Amino acid sequence: MPFYAQLKQLLIERLETEIEPGGRLPGEMALCEEYGVSRTVVRQALDELEADGRIVRRKGQGTFAAARKTDEALFQSLTGLYEDVRARGEVLRSRVLAFDVIPAPAEVAAALELKEGDQVVHLERLRYVGGEPWVLTRTYLPVDIAPGLLDEDFTEQSLYGVLEGKYGVELDHGRRLVEAVPAAAAIAEALGLRPRDPVLLLHSTAWDVTGRPVEFFIAYHRGDRSRFQVNLRRHRERQGALPNMLVHDDR
Repeated sequence: MPFYAQLKQLLIERLETEIEPGGRLPGEMALCEEYGVSRTVVRQALDELEADGRIVRRKGQGTFAAARKTDEALFQSLTGLYEDVRARGEVLRSRVLAFDVIPAPAEVAAALELKEGDQVVHLERLRYVGGEPWVLTRTYLPVDIAPGLLDEDFTEQSLYGVLEGKYGVELDHGRRLVEAVPAAAAIAEALGLRPRDPVLLLHSTAWDVTGRPVEFFIAYHRGDRSRFQVNLRRHRERQGALPNMLVHDDR
């Protein structure tokens, strides 16, 4: 793994075990000395943590652990952005930024029930609607789930459509976590935003009918172009818990 990715994982462990929400992280130079890495590595790791909503940077004050967020129990229809956009009569196009096989980082390995460092397919796309950048996605799949997938062109294809139609992957259910975070510089540049403009960050895992996790993705949606419509039902003890339905609606 690149040095910045290793440092990011070490800092995540500290944020989860040592540093309370609102607590201050060591300065950049202190991190350089502690971990024996360059300032560029430290800044890239901090950029990633900020993009993930794990830290907050305050000019002239320092870097602080972000407040931990409470998960909501939401059930979501398992559709992709391609299907959502097409259903509205619009066209979704993608610019493939990376499409290769890499060792699974810790977060990806945990989501896909693999060992850290196991090989996974990595697909990064900047996705456009009406010629405007809409969302940046980083998708990971086990290498054996769809042999030959690296030969596919995902400029205009649906990943779910290819998995189901060509490789016989029967997607069954998923879980998606949604939160608002400030856009790190690299994310903002890709989406045509200013640094620290709000983006909606999604973490998603999908399972097939056998219960195997087959996809994990992280997506950064433009906050000024996306919304998520939530349909709610009142929980009544006599009838048991009714699921909440989350419908993805990009505008």
